[in-house]
Amino acid sequence: MDNPYPSALLEKAVAEFSKLPGIGRKTALRLVLHMLKRSDEEVDTFASAITTMRHEVKHCSVCHNISDTDVCPICSDQRRDASTLCVVENIQDVMAIENTQQYHGRYHVLGGIISPMDGIGPNDLEIASLVDRVEAGGIQEVILALSPTMEGDTTNFYISRKLAPSHVTLSVIARGISVGDELEYADEVTLGRSILNRTPFGS
Repeated sequence: MDNPYPSALLEKAVAEFSKLPGIGRKTALRLVLHMLKRSDEEVDTFASAITTMRHEVKHCSVCHNISDTDVCPICSDQRRDASTLCVVENIQDVMAIENTQQYHGRYHVLGGIISPMDGIGPNDLEIASLVDRVEAGGIQEVILALSPTMEGDTTNFYISRKLAPSHVTLSVIARGISVGDELEYADEVTLGRSILNRTPFGS
């Protein structure tokens, strides 16, 4: 079969776009053709934004959220409740919870959840730094806001065992979110209520 692309450069660009999550080759082709219609300045701005982000974005040294600075705006905001810590899987979950405007504490991003099938164990996550933050004092409640999946529940249990000596209050988000659902895809109202109606862990 002959190559359907009239340009090797076009084909290469389509191949790169199609590596993005949820982007097939047809969608990638539409995106590339759209970029070809844009001005040089617009394309340069687009490319520069991606390159700059990749080289300059940081992870907060406190909570491991994405940040432009060493300490993210949430951790450095003195108006936030420093005594409450919400443990989430990834930065998308931070954004989802922030969009509810129902939570005013701080976060700890694990960077994943325990999943033996995927080769992800406790040492691959930011659990040790979570324990260090709690043991340093000042935190009264840790909210386990992980997706209600088998892996999420396994991670919750592991963290609860690690934090047991600290006697900090542990709670989990209410099960307004269906079992098996990913937290980042929950609607804002449901997620907000799940944070507000959290329950003690293990109850």
